[in-house]
Amino acid sequence: MTPGQIRAFLDTNVLISALLFDHGRLGWLRPCWQCGRLTPLLAQPTLQELLRVLAYPKFRLDPNDCERLLEDLLPWCESWTALIPASFHRVRDPHDQIFLDLALAAEASVLVSGDADLLALQGCTNPLLILSPGDLQVWLDGST
Repeated sequence: MTPGQIRAFLDTNVLISALLFDHGRLGWLRPCWQCGRLTPLLAQPTLQELLRVLAYPKFRLDPNDCERLLEDLLPWCESWTALIPASFHRVRDPHDQIFLDLALAAEASVLVSGDADLLALQGCTNPLLILSPGDLQVWLDGST
C-alpha cells in the first residue's frame, strides 16, 4: 500500500491520546498521519465529539490549546460530508455505532479503537479492519 491509501477512522479516545500525549503510548500516531502513512477520516458528528472531549476540565485546555491541537490534525484529515447510513452491523454500545457506520460508509481501510464493543466486531466487517492501536502499529509496519 502506498502512503495516503490507508484511510483510517481513529475513534475519539485514540485521537485524544495521540494529540495530548506526545510521548505517550499513542504518540507515534501524530507523525504517522503527518508524514502521510495514513489519512484520518472525520465527519461532523465525530469532530463534534472530539471538540466536546477536548473541552473536558480534566485536560485544562484553553481555546488556544485546542486550536493548536486541531492544527496538528485537521490539515491531514479527509472530511466525510455525505450522509452516514446505518450499517446492518450493530455495536453493543449505541454511542459507538456512529464510528462504525462512518468507517463503513466512507470505505475506510481501518477503524482504530481501544473500545471493547468495537473490537468485538473484528473480522465481521470485511473489508473494513477493526484494530486496536497496537495492532494498527503492527499492521502499518507490515504494509511498508
